[in-house]
Amino acid sequence: MSNAAHRPWTGTSWAFSSRTHRASPRLRRHKKCSEGFTLIELLIVIAIVLIVSAIAIPNLMAAMDQARIARAVGDIHTLEDEIDLYLVINSQYPDSLAAVGYGDLLDPWRNPYQYLNHATKKGNGQDRKDRFLVPLNSDYDLYSMGKDGASRPPITAKVSQDDIIRASNGSYVGLASQF
Repeated sequence: MSNAAHRPWTGTSWAFSSRTHRASPRLRRHKKCSEGFTLIELLIVIAIVLIVSAIAIPNLMAAMDQARIARAVGDIHTLEDEIDLYLVINSQYPDSLAAVGYGDLLDPWRNPYQYLNHATKKGNGQDRKDRFLVPLNSDYDLYSMGKDGASRPPITAKVSQDDIIRASNGSYVGLASQF
């Protein structure tokens, strides 16, 4: 038996395992040496990243807006529960959100929630109104001023369209533009 037959398998053919392979100088001169990315490859990758970003970022922003709206709706439902509990205990609605422990609660856009007790209001000027200028609620108004942080009593006003409102004495809580 030859000595080569007892050598362990190294993953190369037996005939080449004892030789060292070197490229001839002529082959080395013509061999392409790549040590990085070309400018064209980098530009293609950047273009792909920009295209994906242009598609994804608006969808992400819309999802974030929907999440903020959902949080404001949830907060208003919580505030309604606390106001109803206050009504049961005290036989009247609170004068402010501070009376139910939520005076410093901010909406998702970092603005305070707005509350107006109709029993203690002075005049009809502050009531939230629908497109026919009829008050939205007969008990109290509770709303977030929305993304722009501005609001006017009629919900049809442009600055009020993004408000998250409580309407029909709590039967509707959502965007003013969808009421």
